[in-house]
Amino acid sequence: MFKEMIGKTSNKVKNTVERGAVKKFAEAIGDMHPIYLDEETGRKSRYGANIAPPTFPRVFDYGVIEGLHLPNKGLIHGEQIYHYERPLLVGEDVYCYARVGDYYEKKGALGEMGFIVLENNGEDQEGNLIFSSKSVVILSEAYRKVQNV
Repeated sequence: MFKEMIGKTSNKVKNTVERGAVKKFAEAIGDMHPIYLDEETGRKSRYGANIAPPTFPRVFDYGVIEGLHLPNKGLIHGEQIYHYERPLLVGEDVYCYARVGDYYEKKGALGEMGFIVLENNGEDQEGNLIFSSKSVVILSEAYRKVQNV
C-alpha cells in the first residue's frame, strides 16, 4: 500500500519566514536567542539578518503528496534529521515540497511495523536548496490491525 508511494513528490508551496512566527516559535521552544529576535543583533551578524531556529521548518506547508493517506491513529514519530546549506533568514520566501523516500517493514516484539521515510525540502526562489529534513513515521501494529493490513 505504501511501497508504491516511494518517489512521489508534492508540488512546491511558497512559505515566508515571518518575524512574528519566528518569535512565537522561539518562545514555544524556550530559546529566546537574540539572533532570532533582536533586529540589531541580526543586522550585525554574519548573515546580515535575523535567522530562524533550526527546527523552524516544522511549521512550513509542504503541500500534499497525492495518494498518500496517513492515518490519524497508530502512528509513532521515529526520528527527524535536519540538514542545512545555510540558515533560514527572517523575511525570505522558501519553496517547500515533500517526497516519500522509502517504505519498509520490520517485525518487532509488538508485531509487524511499517516505516515510512518522508523527506521535506526547502529551496530559495532560484531553486537552490536551503535545507532538507528526513523523518521516519512508524505504523504500529495497532494501526495495521485496524486497517487489516
